[in-house]
Amino acid sequence: MALSDVQQQIIDELLLRRPDLEPCVPSVLALHAALLRCYAGQGTLFTCGNGGSAADALHIAGELNKSFERKRPIPEAVAEALRPLPFGAELADHLESGLRAHALGFSGALRTAVENDIPVPGIAFAQELNALVRPGDVLLAISTSGNAANCRMAMSVAQAHGAVTVVLTGPKGGEMAGQGDIVIKAPGGSTKVIQEAHIALWHTMCLLIEAEYFPEMR
Repeated sequence: MALSDVQQQIIDELLLRRPDLEPCVPSVLALHAALLRCYAGQGTLFTCGNGGSAADALHIAGELNKSFERKRPIPEAVAEALRPLPFGAELADHLESGLRAHALGFSGALRTAVENDIPVPGIAFAQELNALVRPGDVLLAISTSGNAANCRMAMSVAQAHGAVTVVLTGPKGGEMAGQGDIVIKAPGGSTKVIQEAHIALWHTMCLLIEAEYFPEMR
């Protein structure tokens, strides 16, 4: 796909720091294209993972819901609608535009209800996603082994609803690699090394999509 000069610079800077990630770039660009289609349809990126990958999933949503490296002014029509409302001036002047992203698994009330009421271990991601996902959305499932059953269940739900499934995993891919629409296999011989590569890759994903919509640096 054609990249802007800014987006190409983002890729070049990634490879300058991490030349070992060059084989991952085509899949990262495929994810970028999927996000463009998702957001063009007012869709949502969902993320999930376990342990450190759960932290990554939450971090990604945080980077997309507000400004990361670029200014994200809210639409002027929204600002004007806010101004006569309570706290409207402060909101109009300081709110930032966000990109729709939601990390699964962080509602304690939902998770414990699922664990108590549904006799299927690991079904909580799938239940939450089943309530929220729409056709054209994207699910990014993160697992260093690629064998996380709860992520695979969520992937099945996403596919049943017509969403795109993206796997961010380690060099072996695991069972998730055979199930995903887009697979990004990060290099590394241990969990910590794979997770270090994951951070560089999903930061790049966030930078690319932000640059698509918000050209001005902070």
